[in-house]
Amino acid sequence: MYLAWLAGRPAALNGDPLTDRRARDWAVRDYRHYLLREADPKRSVRYVNNALAALDDFHVRRGLGKADIGREDIPKTAPKAMNAPAQIRWLRAIEDWPHPRDRALALLPFYAGLRIGDAVALDVPDVRLSARKGVLTVYGKGGKIREVPVHPQLRQPLTDWLDARRSWPGAATQRALFLNRRGGRLSARSASAVFTAIAQAAGLEDPTTAHIGRHTFVTQLIRGGEDLVTVAEMAGHARLDTLRIYSQPTNDDKQAALRHLIVDR
Repeated sequence: MYLAWLAGRPAALNGDPLTDRRARDWAVRDYRHYLLREADPKRSVRYVNNALAALDDFHVRRGLGKADIGREDIPKTAPKAMNAPAQIRWLRAIEDWPHPRDRALALLPFYAGLRIGDAVALDVPDVRLSARKGVLTVYGKGGKIREVPVHPQLRQPLTDWLDARRSWPGAATQRALFLNRRGGRLSARSASAVFTAIAQAAGLEDPTTAHIGRHTFVTQLIRGGEDLVTVAEMAGHARLDTLRIYSQPTNDDKQAALRHLIVDR
């Protein structure tokens, strides 16, 4: 695309951008302006930054080095999370779902903040349930171990699955909490398919994945006023800065802000 764009404007070039460093910088800056303001359709900031990264690689391979050009700041928006109506529909779809394994799995990101990889890596001994409380031992990224309390709404689905699991193939020999139909550990890909199926049953307008369930968990805690250190520990985030983006407005927040404007009807 960049080369085609160059070919279409030879008169506007100040030197050869494929051999001269100054001409390279000017051309790439003009191309950035074109993508953001003149292209049809105009490109997003994220798209443009990705295009500039590709051009960096292109110029390095030609021996020119990276162009001297700044990146556009990506608008700060909180990660996608389910709004309140979507959360209710999601929870009701899980409650209606006939398979106890899938019900327990689908609630782990929402009520425990687990990544899908965290969930399928759980072993049976990692789930400790007492008469009133419970704890999950989670082995996260980089082999880091954290303990997450079991939410009251998660206790019964976990108990139901542990009971049902006894009759599954591989239950006597496998340590994995979540088993597939052949008695092996459930894969992340198969677990993702569970989330997709339940989301379709819920009739949600936006795609819902385990990651969005996890984002919803973190967003609810932070917006509820919980301490960032506590949330970081529960979610398995090594850096607090990673969590601060959750306090940014969502697209729904921005849409809701428009309600304050006067309308003359």
